[in-house]
Amino acid sequence: MKVLVVGGGGREHALCWKLSQSPRVQRLYCAPGNGGIAEVAKLVPIEAEDLKGILKFVKEEAIDLTVIGPEAPLVGGLVDLLEGEGFRVFGPNKAASEIEGSKAFAKEFMRRHGIPTAPFVIFEDPEEAKSWIERSEKPLVVKASGLAAGKGTIICDSTEEALRAVDHIMVERAFGEAGSKVVVEERLEGQELSYIAFCDGEDILPMSTSQDHKRLLDGDKGPNTGGMGAYSPVPFVSPELERRIIREIMLPAVRGLKQEGRPYKGVLYAGLMIDRDGNPWVLEFNCRFGDPETQPLLVRMQGDILEVMLACIEGRLSEVQIGWDPSPAVCVVMASGGYPGPYEKGREIKGLEALEGMPDVWVFHAGTVKRDDKYFTSGGRVLGVTAKGRDLREAIRKAYEAVGRIHWEGVHYRRDIGQKGLSGAWPS
Repeated sequence: MKVLVVGGGGREHALCWKLSQSPRVQRLYCAPGNGGIAEVAKLVPIEAEDLKGILKFVKEEAIDLTVIGPEAPLVGGLVDLLEGEGFRVFGPNKAASEIEGSKAFAKEFMRRHGIPTAPFVIFEDPEEAKSWIERSEKPLVVKASGLAAGKGTIICDSTEEALRAVDHIMVERAFGEAGSKVVVEERLEGQELSYIAFCDGEDILPMSTSQDHKRLLDGDKGPNTGGMGAYSPVPFVSPELERRIIREIMLPAVRGLKQEGRPYKGVLYAGLMIDRDGNPWVLEFNCRFGDPETQPLLVRMQGDILEVMLACIEGRLSEVQIGWDPSPAVCVVMASGGYPGPYEKGREIKGLEALEGMPDVWVFHAGTVKRDDKYFTSGGRVLGVTAKGRDLREAIRKAYEAVGRIHWEGVHYRRDIGQKGLSGAWPS
């Protein structure tokens, strides 16, 4: 089969790496890809949001399967465009993708279907939002309703911070049109969990559990980012909690979307908060694989991911299974200095060759370009250094040993990825 992966980040590198292992994949392309993806797939110079350009390429090359990584082309309707021309695509259509494309829609959808989520109010007028915030007595979170590359959620420690967040999103338009509407919700406390499942419109096939680290700095300080690292599996998730997540959140979401005429095929990601009493609450839904959760998940996943994707498209997910290596995996994101704000590009990345021969260590490229056999930074999140170990402690040690061998001017990374999972129970 000829397979095209759309996107150019660490998630897409991991997907290309995993798809390249399928015996059925004869030719693998990635648009636009990055310096690391070029090692496993042929790069196509088409941006992920150039829907017409992607359709043209798919037609010209007679692509058998297109796998869409990022949310923007999904929300923009790339699945609908390709399917309308008779091509197979892995990912939800435009209507189903609204569960990520509009946080306002997602919150109202959860309310309609009894899916547990924080109390919320939606505003289109910044003055009305600020007036409501001033009357509120609870800690709040302010979210841009539209797509903001994982950065549109502002966790507020005070009324003043919440008021500034409204101005930042709605008045200053820090996230463009994504901030024309905001969701203001009660701040939940507990431990975050990423729960990701394959869907075929009827059934789900869950992946293993993972935990992202969204904040920029150690100890979950600083602004939100696209994700600074992740690990899998998460020790504090009991079989009973997982059953509740499936029963109370994942299945109601898939069935609710079908009921509303938005059948969901692809990957559904639930960003959850597990409170002190062990109850799961939905922070957000995403319509695609997580980044960086995909990196540790796919190095643990056993089996042919292509077969699972085809089963989703063909509505026969109940016929396939996934195995999981019990060895934990950790991904540490190495980012450009200044991220998630302005950052410089073109810094030479040194030390990658020092990782050759390190067992169970992978470097998934996110924001890199390759010139004259050298790699240079080209994005905010640059590399996802991923390692697997006999236990979580060893996986963390191996990941950071590898990180320590890589350098470029201004490199930044968190030094506490995975630490929450070391207690084996509820992290303190």
